[in-house]
Amino acid sequence: MRVAIQGFEGCFHQIAAQGYYGKNIEIECCASFPELVKKTKQQQVADVGVMAIENSIAGSILPNYSLLKNSGLHVVGEVYLQIKQHLMVLPGQTLEDVREVHSHYMALLQCSDFLEKYPHMKLVETEDTALSAKHVAQKKLKSTAAIAGKLAADIYGLEIIAPNIHTIKNNYTRFLVISPNGVTPQEDANKASVYFQTSNDRGSLAKVLTQVADAGINLSKIQSFPMPTKEWNYYFHADFEFDDLQHFQSAVNKIESLTEHLKVLGIYKKGNTH
Repeated sequence: MRVAIQGFEGCFHQIAAQGYYGKNIEIECCASFPELVKKTKQQQVADVGVMAIENSIAGSILPNYSLLKNSGLHVVGEVYLQIKQHLMVLPGQTLEDVREVHSHYMALLQCSDFLEKYPHMKLVETEDTALSAKHVAQKKLKSTAAIAGKLAADIYGLEIIAPNIHTIKNNYTRFLVISPNGVTPQEDANKASVYFQTSNDRGSLAKVLTQVADAGINLSKIQSFPMPTKEWNYYFHADFEFDDLQHFQSAVNKIESLTEHLKVLGIYKKGNTH
């Protein structure tokens, strides 16, 4: 299995991909999310992609919803990954030796309470957590630490001198597994991702949501996006959770007549946490 991810070897996308498919996978690292989508669509270098879509603290990654909508790709699964940040250095270095800390700006922000205890440490923003670890290892940077996940420490041979330094411990990122092929839903599928567009008439969105509720379906996510071609008109991404696939399919049939456009991106099994 060849999996396209955003980031470098050892990053959280790779941890999520391994959580879903196991460790015996080939990773195709991509510098950006558009590149991830492009390589997943081509299928020449990747069979599927794993793409972050939202974080329990920072919220939705809005550009990725638009990327997904316009890609023609299907959602075939999801992964919830607990983000655990660790401070890592070259073997033999200690916390007292550290003068600089390198990582992605979001990781530095997530670990601000810990870092404030060491005002002598200079914080250096980089483009990726795992890349920071790679640079410390390859350039043999003494007095320099990286903040990244455990996989990065394992891959690049660094020692974790301060584990779990993130301020908020229940920080999760949700990743979608995306594929060019619309996989037939498993019998135990209990979640779906849908895009739909309603008219701008009063109550049009409420009518859709009422039908969803009446069908016994949980609306676990709804996100609105402006339509570039129509001022003050919106389309919506929604995630539905259900106990019976037939209930979902029945609900889709009912709400389709209430929408101007509806597309099911994928029907899959709700993800577990890793």
